[in-house]
Amino acid sequence: MADFWLISVPLDKTSLTSVEKLKRIITKTHLGSCWRFPIPDLKVRVLVVFIYLFFCLKWYSRSYTCFFCCFFSSVDLMNRVTKFQWDKAKYPTALPLSTLTDIINKVQSFEDLRSRATAYNSLKASLQSLELNLNGNLQTRSLNDVLRKDDLVVSEYLTTLLVVVEKYLRWEKSYESLSEFVVPRSSRKIFEDGDGGIFTVTLFKRAVCKFKAKAQESKFIVRDYSFDEEERKQQEIMKLTVHKKDEYGIFVRWLKVNFTQVFIAWIHLKALRVFVESVLRYGLPVNYQALILETDRKRSKKLKEELSSLFVHLDPTVSCDIPGLCQQEYSSYICFHISTSMLEISEPSTT
Repeated sequence: MADFWLISVPLDKTSLTSVEKLKRIITKTHLGSCWRFPIPDLKVRVLVVFIYLFFCLKWYSRSYTCFFCCFFSSVDLMNRVTKFQWDKAKYPTALPLSTLTDIINKVQSFEDLRSRATAYNSLKASLQSLELNLNGNLQTRSLNDVLRKDDLVVSEYLTTLLVVVEKYLRWEKSYESLSEFVVPRSSRKIFEDGDGGIFTVTLFKRAVCKFKAKAQESKFIVRDYSFDEEERKQQEIMKLTVHKKDEYGIFVRWLKVNFTQVFIAWIHLKALRVFVESVLRYGLPVNYQALILETDRKRSKKLKEELSSLFVHLDPTVSCDIPGLCQQEYSSYICFHISTSMLEISEPSTT
């Protein structure tokens, strides 16, 4: 999957020369591709507004970078980035920047996506937790597939316990000595994995407490088990599996209809942030050029080195010690990463 970087440089002679050199380098060395990223002339007000928007857009952009998406045309979304055009009908450029930000942020699909993704992921996590518990280690895994009710002796005086025995421990030769009330030769291995095994043992009910204490001293673990409880958990898993499959289908259909709208609004947020930071960094009058770069992730390090070399004149110190503004990597030119990780996420087939 490709990486996209949205960069901005001022329109001074040196920077323009560096941009042309950059285009030649990436064409010659196949480091990536480059397109103009046209951002219209937006309404400029006082610096206080810019500083306000800087923090707002930074928060908004971070909030909407983690989209859950599947079954849509990634090629179409890539084209939305490389062939970006500002939607003046939805976001009139005559409006103040703060108003544009509010309009984009209030796109209903944003909230719908967040709520739907949260609900689906919560359902998915609940199912995974149950499945992990029932297929987990020897102390928690379900035994309904290997244990039958007639394997357990339950009478007025006798009961059968399940004991977890780690691989290196000697159970068969020691369990009868844990209590004088253990029924001789009553133990049977019912399950085994790489960590050890689970054994049954039958004894008198009145000796259960003392047996558990003695077993613990020998590092044997007596685990509680109920057929009814395990059956309830299995039914809950089946119920959640069906519910998850239904919700997944609903979510996918919603994404097919709405995700492109969300993605386009997000790219407009990126454009707004580039505009704001270009004015903050390069000053007024507004005079900058925005570019979108696409590169293979294996070549991204080399491309970053070329960019740093070409635009080092914009800030030779390449340092940032302003509190609150240095939570991301700082460079001499303005650069934002456009994450495409959401294009790699897909739900495994549930059929």
